[in-house]
Amino acid sequence: MITEIGITAGDIWHYLDQHGKSPLAQITRGIDTDRDRVLMSIGWLAREGHVIVERIGSDHQVYLRR
Repeated sequence: MITEIGITAGDIWHYLDQHGKSPLAQITRGIDTDRDRVLMSIGWLAREGHVIVERIGSDHQVYLRR
C-alpha cells in the first residue's frame, strides 16, 4: 500500500504542477483513483512540505509549495 500511496503522491504533484491550485474533488477526478488514496497521498505530500492545503468554504484547495 505504501508504494501505491507514493505513486499517487507523484501523480498529484505532477497534476498540481500542470493545473495549479485545485479543489480536492477536482484532483480526485483528475488522478482517477479512489478518494481515500488521494487523501493519504496529499497527507504524505503535506507532511513532507511539498503541498499546502487550505480550507475554502466547505472545500479544500491544494497547491504546491514553491
